[in-house]
Amino acid sequence: MKKDFVLVLDFGSQYSHLIARRIRDIGVYTLLYHYKEISVISHVISKKKPKGLILSGGPFSVYETGSPLISKDIFHLNIPIFGICYGMQMIAFLFGGKIKKSRYKEYGKSNLIIDSPPNNNLFSGIPDKSIVWMSHFDEIENLPKEFQIIGHTSSCNIAAFSHFSKDIYAVQFHPEVKNTEYGISVLKNFIFHICKCSLNWKLNNFLKNSINNIKKRVKNKKKVLLGFSGGVDSFVTAYIIHKAIGDSLNCIFVDTGLLLETEKKKIYSLCKKMHFSIKIVDAKNQFLSKLTGIVDPETKRKVIGKEFISIFQNESKKIKNIEFLAQGTIYSDIIESSVFSKKHSSDSIKSHHNVGGIPTTFKKLKLIEPLKKLFKDEVRKIGKKLGIPKEILYQHPFPGPGLGIRIIGEINENKISILQQAENILLQELINYEIYDSVSQAFIILLPVKSVGIKGDKRTYEYAAILRVINTEDFMTATFSHLSYNFLEKVSNRITNEVDGINRIAYDITSKPPSTIEWE
Repeated sequence: MKKDFVLVLDFGSQYSHLIARRIRDIGVYTLLYHYKEISVISHVISKKKPKGLILSGGPFSVYETGSPLISKDIFHLNIPIFGICYGMQMIAFLFGGKIKKSRYKEYGKSNLIIDSPPNNNLFSGIPDKSIVWMSHFDEIENLPKEFQIIGHTSSCNIAAFSHFSKDIYAVQFHPEVKNTEYGISVLKNFIFHICKCSLNWKLNNFLKNSINNIKKRVKNKKKVLLGFSGGVDSFVTAYIIHKAIGDSLNCIFVDTGLLLETEKKKIYSLCKKMHFSIKIVDAKNQFLSKLTGIVDPETKRKVIGKEFISIFQNESKKIKNIEFLAQGTIYSDIIESSVFSKKHSSDSIKSHHNVGGIPTTFKKLKLIEPLKKLFKDEVRKIGKKLGIPKEILYQHPFPGPGLGIRIIGEINENKISILQQAENILLQELINYEIYDSVSQAFIILLPVKSVGIKGDKRTYEYAAILRVINTEDFMTATFSHLSYNFLEKVSNRITNEVDGINRIAYDITSKPPSTIEWE
């Protein structure tokens, strides 16, 4: 544990992880815990003594029965506290303030006017008027006598407050999102001026320490086993471990038959280029056999996961002296999979392939997870330092179950072939139009619905498909990409003309939330 660190308590906001990321970007180590982890939080606060505590936003109303509240004892620990949105309302409520439903709900940009006295550190160096991002349906009606108002908007009289004598601050807006004009400055003021943190989080140091730690752990020609997926996390994990122990790393790539058309060839070529060996197992027929007749998406995920583990286990038995199992788990995997709590507002909606799925036969192996403290953007930065090609670091995410969850309904070989061809055309056009790097993810969904069409003066009855292209900063929230009609028309024309089996394309214009990014 770093000497200086900030603890963020997650009350279910979609932005909670962003708070931690922003502070790490500033250069201070940050931990994120869900509010239900009371025993862990109490231990971290009492034993590790964070330099500051941040209470995130959340979907609750403090005046409703069962809404999460922190212990009032926290206010007596002499730790600087910063409440954001729900965290702000909770602080006011616990000090005896009155919270009510807002007459005017605020969602989106708003103009903040600072009422701060000259000695208020939270808004130091920030203009009296600036744009902030609001997302709230409750407001503080009466502020406790211990606090003073330090900011307001046209429809929110108490948009920021501070304690008269303690280092307790709160804002109704979200400083962690980029839409807040001086959000980073607000966080820096809290971290450095109020918490007095020192810079201690550098990825260069993290990389050196990771490599050295792996060298120390893996000795006497013991082997490390890695289930290689070909994604960013997998490549960076493999590269770090290979840098530490060389050929003692054993990578196994299972070809499920549910990959993109050129994926297997690309992975083999890049692994060869980066000088670490990989065993590719062709298991296409086994997966197709197991998936016959299955329609439910969660069942498909579990069947694919179970079959992968079975094949992976069988292949691993052929390797001697395995003592370690490596995984490409990253920090957001842990957060999204709700490891910190059994159930909460940011519940994982789909089962995750990296977390909580270690088979019994591997539990005797020691885990190596070099990326488990890193967010995705930090993983990419590490990969860049390692010299991993851009085409890997900035490739669009591909789900663990592969095309199995992009084929809605039952999976068969013909549907896989149809979808692979369509995905390949989409990729080509994203590159041709030079927009691949400007969108976060793009893919095709094959529907179990057929429609009547005409090709070459002949009637067709073929599948309909959905084009899904999104932009996101963190994959926790996302908006559909506003693409040109020329691009959409080109992709649609090519797919319907070149792919036998699809005669209709629609464009998904739904954001996350309410939808998820993938359809299954």
